[in-house]
Amino acid sequence: MQTLLDTAHCRLTLYRYPRQSQDPLQAWDAADEYLINTLAEEPLEQDGPVIIMNDGFGALAAYLHGHGPVCVSDSHISEQATLANLAENGLEASGITLQDALAPLPSAPALVVIKVSKYQALLEQQLLALRAVVTPDTRILAAGKAKDIHSSTLKLFEKYLGETRTSLAWKKARLIHCEPQADRPALTNPFPTVWPLEGTNMLIHNHANVFSRTSLDIGARFMLDNLPIHSARKVIDLGCGNGVLGLSLLAKDSEVEVTFIDESHMAVASARLNVEHNLPAALPRAHFMVNNCLDDVAVGAADRILCNPPFHQLQAITDHIAWQMFTDAHRVLPQGGELWIVGNRHLDYHNKLKRLFANAQVVASNSKFVILKAIKR
Repeated sequence: MQTLLDTAHCRLTLYRYPRQSQDPLQAWDAADEYLINTLAEEPLEQDGPVIIMNDGFGALAAYLHGHGPVCVSDSHISEQATLANLAENGLEASGITLQDALAPLPSAPALVVIKVSKYQALLEQQLLALRAVVTPDTRILAAGKAKDIHSSTLKLFEKYLGETRTSLAWKKARLIHCEPQADRPALTNPFPTVWPLEGTNMLIHNHANVFSRTSLDIGARFMLDNLPIHSARKVIDLGCGNGVLGLSLLAKDSEVEVTFIDESHMAVASARLNVEHNLPAALPRAHFMVNNCLDDVAVGAADRILCNPPFHQLQAITDHIAWQMFTDAHRVLPQGGELWIVGNRHLDYHNKLKRLFANAQVVASNSKFVILKAIKR
């Protein structure tokens, strides 16, 4: 694993988060380098706030630290990585401002730097938020993997902000330059999206960066069909997304308490919105936490944990998040506590659970998914 970002313009030691001794992936990409090189060659000349959006592990925050940037992210893990990498490079955390992707942006920014997500809805939501604060003097510079920047990406910039052009590709990354227009017509904000939960009278609200934001994903649907009811008093919906699993438990069991946990601010905000809208009387039994897996969650905080593990971090495919979820669950559960997971059949979660819990039972399976239960002995 390479940990030193060494260019003509900066020298930074960067690690992914959580830090692993043999992580094969590095904590920056060519888009980060392209942005840093461009900003170094065309330095900021005007006063005003600097906004960084979607900085994966803090490379951009470290480079622009001297400008006191506002770092906007939907990812708690990215926030923790940024703080860890600032410390690694002797930079004060007080020199930046971290805020989630739903918080208001500072007015009249001098510079906006965006790492373009492959998830177009998040980009659209962020461009809408920028639309309310940028001026014709704001410099907007974005970058991403060339394969993730399409004509539709450029049209979004033009729709919400103004004239947009793109650069030549460099190391399979591409830049976007956008010049905000002074007079922009009013537009309707499409977020959060709302859709009916089949078989119920509930409406599900999804903020822009929540997985499967326009319908129930098939893994969650399979888990709902096999969800255990009335046999646990304290349940954690881990990696909760829009919270549909925990929401269904609250609706069916008048005594259960559910804690919704996700590393996405928008996911936890969506889960809260769904409980508030559909089951307001159940709010005292619902708790919400933005967290990296089960960091600092006390032993015995739940007697059952439900989990639909992700198999990617940002845009990298990895199984370490699922493994951390399982090990954290084993620590938090009391003796007799249960971990229920749903996952694609090919991901071999069965053997991972047997290594940790010394047992794993198939609750249900179909051609695509398997639901497994492990009990802490």
